[in-house]
Amino acid sequence: MNLKPLFDRVVIKDAEMEETTKGGLILTSSAKEKPQYAYVVSVGPGGVVDGKDVTMQVKEGQKVVYSKYAGTEIKLDGEEYKIIRQNDILAVIE
Repeated sequence: MNLKPLFDRVVIKDAEMEETTKGGLILTSSAKEKPQYAYVVSVGPGGVVDGKDVTMQVKEGQKVVYSKYAGTEIKLDGEEYKIIRQNDILAVIE
């Protein structure tokens, strides 16, 4: 099943969480912090949003940093995704 976002929305999938610290300590599931970076899965077409013309700046496959409490989490075919607005993306990691 394809997930195609509308307007200025972007579908992202969180990057894998770290299992150990840099010092080698193994983290329990409650101690793991969700990463604030993800991979772009799908990008909406842009267009006029709230009276302003929006051009999409991100592309599928890019690694991005996003706002901590942004978006809506969904589960589709056993995979977890998040749908966010493009303005919730803070940076592209190159």
